[in-house]
Amino acid sequence: MWRSLSKQSCLRKFNFSSESHSSFPVFCSVRSNQYSIFVERSSPLELKDYVNTQNQELGFSRDYSFWQNRKMDRHNFGISSDPLGFALSSRDYGTAAAAIASTSEEDIDEIQELVDELNKEIQEKGKQKQPKIVGGMGVAKYNVLRRRQIKLETEAWEEAAKEYQELLVDMCEQKLAPNLPYVKSLFLGWFEPLRDAIAAEQELCKEGKHRKAYAPHFDLLPAGMMAVITMHKMMALLMTGGGNGSARVVQAACHIGEAIEQEARIHRFLEKTKKKNALYKSSEEEPDPAVKEVERLRKKVNIFMKKQKLHQVRKIVKQQDDLMPWGQDAQVKVGCRLIQILTETAHIQPPVDQLEDGPPDIRPAFVHSLKTVETQRGSRRYGVIECDPLVRKGLERTARHMVIPYMPMLVPPLNWTGYDRGAYLFLPSYIMRTHGAKQQREAVKRVPRKQLEPVFEALNTLGTTKWKVNKRILAVIDRIWASGGQLADLVDREDVPLPEEPDTEDEAEIRKWKWKVKAAKKENSERHSQRCDIELKLAVARKMKDEDSFYYPHNLDFRGRAYPMHPYLNHLGSDLCRGILEFAEGRPLGKSGLRWLKIHLANLYGGGVDKLSYEGRIAFAENHLEDIFDSADRPLEGKRWWLGAEDPFQCLATCMNLSESLRSPSPETTISHMPVHQDGSCNGLQHYAALGRDKVMYYNYLTMFLRIYEGFQCRHVTGTCLFFIYYM
Repeated sequence: MWRSLSKQSCLRKFNFSSESHSSFPVFCSVRSNQYSIFVERSSPLELKDYVNTQNQELGFSRDYSFWQNRKMDRHNFGISSDPLGFALSSRDYGTAAAAIASTSEEDIDEIQELVDELNKEIQEKGKQKQPKIVGGMGVAKYNVLRRRQIKLETEAWEEAAKEYQELLVDMCEQKLAPNLPYVKSLFLGWFEPLRDAIAAEQELCKEGKHRKAYAPHFDLLPAGMMAVITMHKMMALLMTGGGNGSARVVQAACHIGEAIEQEARIHRFLEKTKKKNALYKSSEEEPDPAVKEVERLRKKVNIFMKKQKLHQVRKIVKQQDDLMPWGQDAQVKVGCRLIQILTETAHIQPPVDQLEDGPPDIRPAFVHSLKTVETQRGSRRYGVIECDPLVRKGLERTARHMVIPYMPMLVPPLNWTGYDRGAYLFLPSYIMRTHGAKQQREAVKRVPRKQLEPVFEALNTLGTTKWKVNKRILAVIDRIWASGGQLADLVDREDVPLPEEPDTEDEAEIRKWKWKVKAAKKENSERHSQRCDIELKLAVARKMKDEDSFYYPHNLDFRGRAYPMHPYLNHLGSDLCRGILEFAEGRPLGKSGLRWLKIHLANLYGGGVDKLSYEGRIAFAENHLEDIFDSADRPLEGKRWWLGAEDPFQCLATCMNLSESLRSPSPETTISHMPVHQDGSCNGLQHYAALGRDKVMYYNYLTMFLRIYEGFQCRHVTGTCLFFIYYM
């Protein structure tokens, strides 16, 4: 609450009183309490002049953590988790005067006590300097990136809705539709009727006509935002839901309903805070008791924030928020209704044939159907949403026009402090992926905080690793993809042509033709799925390529394995993903770095080379230096040696890094951003050998282990030897 004063207001003295709210100077926020710019008090309720030279951002920030309890060597960066998002950003509060204004003697006494406490704290720590580094970067840069991150998380759907509104106007006035990308033109054509239909449904919900199942939740967002969320979520599911342009109704309804609820909470909080601040600022009369109560609660919240009593903060906010969790049933009902409206309003028209005289062929873009699956207990039917083949064709180029939530973060993620407290600033984040399993979720919540501390620290360490896009590799991939793919394990961008029906009545020939058609359709379905996957990954890479660094928040699966929360482009993905990504913070290779780079190249090339000893792998790299230089200099015009690798894009990235270092006058000082993988020997074979008492596997594995890893120290081998000796 009492965090800092802005430059303008701190150049003069001021007093707190209960007579007027308009006489308070403007405050600003810094992400520190220990280093706030309060100075000794010369008289009751008076603060001396001081200047904030570190942060001039007005309003209150969501970062209400305090530096006095932080240890910089634990990567805290002064960031704390706040899933309720009470202190959102600089736009969510008007001024500090509005947050601390008092209208009673009791409040004045409370503020007096707080000022005394802060002045004592400053007297003890006045000699300490303000931190100039936050999250491994300067304060000013961190603030800029944090504001961008907040905008990415909270305003993506709103900005998309505004964009479609503007495109509608431009299309009508300037006839821009022919210049729009195909899928974006589809979205644009669907947006207006879908928005109007949702708005009409919201009016019917207000009238209470047989819509009690979803009516309480259906008008919490503007119709335009609901339309955009529905379109984008449906298209995203069709791109990743099996590869054949279809998705299960229940799955789609859950995704859409959950996204609507998340956005509704953010939207409601922003609107509620904005209205209260505007009302308070514009009022010149004495506030009524309700306003006093709101201000009293706000002061209590800020005091609790100073003392880091987050549970009390959430308790107060929950009391003020009348939006209870919807539950999965309500999410599904809202999602189902939106899907139904989408299928009724979204249509598609094939290209018009100039020779045809009949009416244009306008048909639904999405169709609901039932599928039957045979199981051991009998047959089971479920509903699916299928898209028109024209929509399916356009899906492959949709990624660049999609709103992708849970993108890599521009600032370090919030430290994990609980089951749902950490990672993204506003997007709901959970430490374990339960996929709707209530028992798993409750089990994690029951685990004592102290027991989870090592897990929190591990995930926080993974989340604060800086990454960036390797632009040279991305440029090569873009060239290959633009020319049709088919290189470096990239899928062909064209479908397999369907075989023509034979002109015969021979049943054997017809049966053979049907099998060929079925195989071709299956191949095309798989290609479609792979093309969508590549487009999504490349879309993320293109969005992040100009960033100096970004971060991947991590959480766990039910086995305890850590994975990035962003699903598409991450360092645990395919060769394409790993080739595109590199560490943002480079380091000199050093004496052993060049050696490990050669070993890494051999491992990536594969083909049995990765099974050689370390010296054999180094010799392999040195014997192919000419190919390595050619691959780095002319990846697509030269010999293309790197295309023969098992992991071609990672191999190409290593060739470029190795070429740069070998051509340098001082290879040891060459800065490398390359992630070098370490071989792991625990692949489970030794466990199977021990459990099954299989001596053949035991001797074979141990012999292989000693041959390949002879460069290891003896203690690394001893553990495996003792394991086998004990059990065999």
